[in-house]
Amino acid sequence: MASSLTKDTAAPASEKTFFGHPRGLATLFMTEMWERFSYYGMRALLVYYLVSGGADAATGSQGGGLAMTAATTTAIYSVYVSMVYLMAMPGGWFGDRVWGARKTVAIAGFVIMAGHLSLALPGQAMFFVGLILVAAGSGLLKANISTMVGHLYDGPEDPRRDGGFTLFYIGINLGAFVAPLVVGTVGKEHNWHLGFALAAVGMGLGLAQFLFGTKHLSPKSSEVPNPLTPQERKAVLTKVALAVAGIAVFYGAVVALGAYTLNWALVPLTLAGLFIPIAVLVRIKRDKDLSSTEQSKMTAYIWFFIAAAVFWMIYDQGGSTLSLFADDKTADTVFGLGFSATWYQSLNPLFVMALAPVFAWLWVWLSRKNQEPNTIVKFAMGLVLIGASFFVFIIPMNMAGGDAKVSPMWLVSIYMIQTIGELCVSPVGLSVTTKMAPQKYASQMMGVWFLAVTAGDCITSLLSIGGVDLNGLGIIALQAAAAALAGFAVYAYRKKVQALMGDVH
Repeated sequence: MASSLTKDTAAPASEKTFFGHPRGLATLFMTEMWERFSYYGMRALLVYYLVSGGADAATGSQGGGLAMTAATTTAIYSVYVSMVYLMAMPGGWFGDRVWGARKTVAIAGFVIMAGHLSLALPGQAMFFVGLILVAAGSGLLKANISTMVGHLYDGPEDPRRDGGFTLFYIGINLGAFVAPLVVGTVGKEHNWHLGFALAAVGMGLGLAQFLFGTKHLSPKSSEVPNPLTPQERKAVLTKVALAVAGIAVFYGAVVALGAYTLNWALVPLTLAGLFIPIAVLVRIKRDKDLSSTEQSKMTAYIWFFIAAAVFWMIYDQGGSTLSLFADDKTADTVFGLGFSATWYQSLNPLFVMALAPVFAWLWVWLSRKNQEPNTIVKFAMGLVLIGASFFVFIIPMNMAGGDAKVSPMWLVSIYMIQTIGELCVSPVGLSVTTKMAPQKYASQMMGVWFLAVTAGDCITSLLSIGGVDLNGLGIIALQAAAAALAGFAVYAYRKKVQALMGDVH
């Protein structure tokens, strides 16, 4: 049955399948797995490298980090993560209008690998160059590789589509699970820059897998849906050149006056991460080329976008606020065996791999009984759960006074609750984005979905820059309450949103 279904999809005609899905899904699964290995391996080191001090900065060995404050570290981490997802928007634009999804992903792989190699070189300058390259490359890759998953199926109504995205999501988390155990341990406990170099190796393997398996992808992935005209290309190049020149002149003057501090970079990027998502949604919503049905779906999509932004605001603190708590206030032994604090970053992907098949089966089982929660209800569940995770976090925060350290099981519980919430939001959000995207903005809409992460992380960054202590009980409780209330609000308006979604369920 799987083979006959494969013939009806947009994938290349072949009897071979990948767990009943088009063979091209295996190529994209492996490519994303290795890319996520590189990304999450580096991310597991990022906060610890920034806060770590010591005299051996030249070699980058243990203790030889950049010695920044916790507040600055959280701001840099949040801005960096937000920029990774912000760059998904121009990444989708390149896929739609310049190179096509397949070529864009190949170029992105080389850029990401160069970024990790830059991080492998000592020095603050190369560190920030590396962050910029990884953010740019990840943005190019993320929107387009997800779009290519959608290309493998026969339109939004293909019954295997949600299952395909769930399998793809498992690939993401397989790489994310191994990375902190390998890259994190080597980098944090032995040599920072050797860890970053291992991340570069991971991306190299992912790039090789993509180039080798590209023949299994849908021919649609090589098309440029809406190519630039010569006049448009000239206009874009002119605008980019003027923008780069203006930024260079402005920051050159700031440096020349001796006024430059890190906030001159962090604050503009944070504000951009908040305003750009709003501007993009408004531009698409006001596009007169969209049909009335597409306009209605975009109105509904804004609800999902806001819900996702609130969710990611809390969720992504698993790599900053929770990571710092893990290193400072949580025991580093279990049954007498020691482990690196980076290992906590493997909990979420481990739980995803364990629970994603269960959730995939559960949704199908409930669907057969005509009782499956719709997308809106799943989002509401995710928001309530992410809020609940921070309510739980308050307990070990109260217990860890002075030199006292809490059991690792508290963080295990928090990450598990967050993972269950994630499985209600993230794979479902990826799928509903491809279903509700106007044809004119096919790849770009996937970039819009990732802008929700940008908005959420930029709120975190803005709080850190503004001097708010994200490790304080009050702000933790406030975020927990905000997420829970947002979940109840989404649920209360579910019928109104469903009416706007039309035929999408």
